[in-house]
Amino acid sequence: MSVSQKGGSRREAEINHCHSAPYCYKPPQQPLGHSFMSGKLTYKESGVDTREAAALVGDIGTHVRRTQNQRQLYGAFGLFAAAFDLCDYEQPVIVTGCDGVGTKLELLLEHDQLEAAGKDLVAMSVNDILTTGGDPLMFLDYIGISALDKPLITRLIAGMCDYLEDCGCILAGGETAEMPGIVPEDVIELSGFCIGCCEKPDLIDPTQIATGDVLIGYHSDGPHANGWSLIRRVLAQHGEAFSKEEIVSLLAPTRLYHDVVADIKKAGVKPRAMAHITGGGLPENLERLLPNHGADVVIPDWKNAAMKKVFDFVDAEDKFHTFNMGFGWVVIVSPDEAERIMSAGPGGVKIGTITDTQGVKVSMES
Repeated sequence: MSVSQKGGSRREAEINHCHSAPYCYKPPQQPLGHSFMSGKLTYKESGVDTREAAALVGDIGTHVRRTQNQRQLYGAFGLFAAAFDLCDYEQPVIVTGCDGVGTKLELLLEHDQLEAAGKDLVAMSVNDILTTGGDPLMFLDYIGISALDKPLITRLIAGMCDYLEDCGCILAGGETAEMPGIVPEDVIELSGFCIGCCEKPDLIDPTQIATGDVLIGYHSDGPHANGWSLIRRVLAQHGEAFSKEEIVSLLAPTRLYHDVVADIKKAGVKPRAMAHITGGGLPENLERLLPNHGADVVIPDWKNAAMKKVFDFVDAEDKFHTFNMGFGWVVIVSPDEAERIMSAGPGGVKIGTITDTQGVKVSMES
């Protein structure tokens, strides 16, 4: 999804949901070719309602403030930037992530799953931060929309804040761009950005992976936010095979794995690596961690009725390279540490071992 740069089109109404409380509103520039005082044409008549935009700031403030229950921003820079004091870290290393919801967003909007869209947006970036061993500290969102819809945007942000509150990450700012004539009326552009920090000695180092290490998998709540172009094609061609309830079940938001990571730290285990299983499935996401090794992965049957129905219309091999196949998170540890992390979060299962032959082989249990 495209993301407009701040200070770009003069036809945009920009809302900085800044980190200070209350939020601040940045008035848009007036349209080209018209005097603001001429009386001939107003910004509202051109499709941008700045007063509604300003009112949105108050609507989302309650949600945003609850993301500062565990951590607080440093000072109140208010209008333009957020700051976070890293004084609690002895050797801080900044880590960053950026992602979106992809084409899943179309069906989330169609089925009125706005809060789930907000959760997906957060989880896709926060989970990536967690793979480093770092803490997710601040999150920023971008929403591009044709015309301001306060209830819709408020619900999106409420979903974001549910997940951010859970993992102790602050909604530190963002932009809502009202762009009539640029963004179609039935489309929303959605992107998220996360900033985290890790103590240098705690930073996960996949180069330590060794032959014989064990892969522990933690279950997903569905296909999460990947593979949706394929799912949408299946639904377009075979929609009569799926009930509305089955489609909504597929739209379950991406799971946050902060509880798994927290429990692993409590167990005193530093993983060799952690993988967030997204686009490319288990093979591609594990291979990026294994330039000098491979893995033999054997997974149980995915007990997801709706996904099993999707698989009826999907190439048998391609599904392994498209979907997470029931595991959204994989942790690689030495064999003697595997048992200590099996109970992390909702619990994991051993799904494979590291080999000295390059390439990741994934198969189903017989």
